[in-house]
Amino acid sequence: MRKEVIAHKDPKSPISEIFRTLRTNIQFMNASKKMKTLLITSTFPGEGKSWVTSNLAVTFAQAGKKVVLIDADMRKGRQYVIFGALPKPGLSNYLSQVEIDEQENLSENISDYIQETEVENLYLMPAGNVPPNPSELLVSTQMLKLLEELKNICDIVIIDGTPCELVADSIILSRIVDSTIVVTAHKITKKEALARVIKNIKNVEGKIAGVVVNKVPVSSKKYEETYYYYDEPKNVKKQISKREKINYSKTEQMNRQKISENITATKKQGTAPKRTVTVEKQNKPTANEELPKAIKKKVEVEKTQEITIDKTNDILKQINQYLEQEKKNLNNE
Repeated sequence: MRKEVIAHKDPKSPISEIFRTLRTNIQFMNASKKMKTLLITSTFPGEGKSWVTSNLAVTFAQAGKKVVLIDADMRKGRQYVIFGALPKPGLSNYLSQVEIDEQENLSENISDYIQETEVENLYLMPAGNVPPNPSELLVSTQMLKLLEELKNICDIVIIDGTPCELVADSIILSRIVDSTIVVTAHKITKKEALARVIKNIKNVEGKIAGVVVNKVPVSSKKYEETYYYYDEPKNVKKQISKREKINYSKTEQMNRQKISENITATKKQGTAPKRTVTVEKQNKPTANEELPKAIKKKVEVEKTQEITIDKTNDILKQINQYLEQEKKNLNNE
């Protein structure tokens, strides 16, 4: 399976969460439980239709739904490449009953055309051999029979169709499926092309569930922040708090052991133990580190006041000495 199946390879990533949101929206629209076949199409190639289809199918399977993914692009189907499956037998072989195996044996059993994938509950029917008339095969009674049988054995059938602006295969399929989603690309898909696709689907009485905008640019910083949010375990804070408690208890035990050793040593020497002094030496840092800012400030102010008083006393002493000397001089005269 290729890395582009992000919903399976990295289920905690923001992109996987977006596909789960898309799945939820589809399920809400399917409140009546009548939608069992969903077609994914686009306007032109390169808009990410097959990528969206594969990841959406994975998210439905992860929700416990039994999903069959049909690659209906019988011209350039690539779902077998994405899931690492065999290219045939597939849809074209089932519809045309041609070359199911090397001996060219035929089979009407659907299970012979469906392969299991690495994802639990997800099964793939590849496109098969490239037929000369894919559009005619899609409107055949065999295609209707296939969808009806798959509805009975699975929860949802997701079909990867062709781009609507190139061929009419998806327009044909939109008539026989329960709903259709159109995939577009940001700043690539033209509004006129999207409007034509929607109009053509509605003209054949097809139902449109909505439009998916793909390839929307996201800044790497925002992506990483979202990624770490989903990737961060829920009990990180609990683990950190637990480690801090363990470290604190170990330090406390060491301090108590040292205090006990000091007390024992002083008893052997015949002197009274000085527990307060020992605790202060073991646990407390220097006085300047322990004093609060307010006390530090008060001490500094008191020191400044003491210096100022000392200077004042020196000046007064000098003045008194000068006055006494002047008195002596006057008496001598």
